Amino acid sequence: MENAASVACWLTDMDGVLVHEQRAIPGASEFIAALRHFERRFLVLTNNSIFTPRDLRARLLAGGIDLPEDHIWTSALATAQFLGEQSPGGSAYVIGEAGLTTALHSAGFVQTEQDPDYVVLGETRTYSFEAITRAIRLIERGARFIATNPDATGPSREGSMPATGSVAALITRATGVEPYYVGKPNPLMMRSALNRIEAHSESTVMIGDRMDTDVIAGIEAGLRTVLVLTGSTRPEQVDRFPYRPTRVVDSIADVVDLVEKLLPREDAELSAD
Repeated sequence: MENAASVACWLTDMDGVLVHEQRAIPGASEFIAALRHFERRFLVLTNNSIFTPRDLRARLLAGGIDLPEDHIWTSALATAQFLGEQSPGGSAYVIGEAGLTTALHSAGFVQTEQDPDYVVLGETRTYSFEAITRAIRLIERGARFIATNPDATGPSREGSMPATGSVAALITRATGVEPYYVGKPNPLMMRSALNRIEAHSESTVMIGDRMDTDVIAGIEAGLRTVLVLTGSTRPEQVDRFPYRPTRVVDSIADVVDLVEKLLPREDAELSAD
């Protein structure tokens, strides 16, 4: 990648790339600092819909990563933006936490259990049988089914735990209705992220820890991709996929120097001066 075209913008996943739970991965703070030092346009993407950007900033800062709130783009925000464009002033029955409910409220959505336009499923640590049953019945009555992301499992300190994709599969089995997933690897989330930082695919790199979401999302958006081996995809799994990242590295620490090496020529000249 060192000899490739210059990079003006960077997209990166959060969990497994920058942090494990609230603990920063070595090199993560330096990577964000390098992006800010060289004034690169960048966005941190996450399929986690539990937290608001403000919450995530506080959690990252506690781990030593100083990331501005407006540099965080979640599947909850992408879902709210999508639904706001599809059905302005619509209504939804929501299973999720503050990250999702706050985003939908800001998009002008009414949250209700009475004949909603949509059932919107996000991630929560407290899925309830009652809420899932209500979602199933509302979908049976005609509510459209939206899910923030397809991730079947999520990380925790004790190991994997069921996430949005697993619960969505349960609802689909009960109703026969597949959800529309907004988060990665849907190109919709990638396009919204690129638009937010006015990025072009040919000069943008996507960094992730999962071949099945981050890397394929970057490839389908026309981006160069970097897989870090500090998260979900293990080294022996990479060759099982029918597509390849542009580069595979041990961790985000191996990407820090690339921020300067891949500067656009005019920026590199200014930096040298």
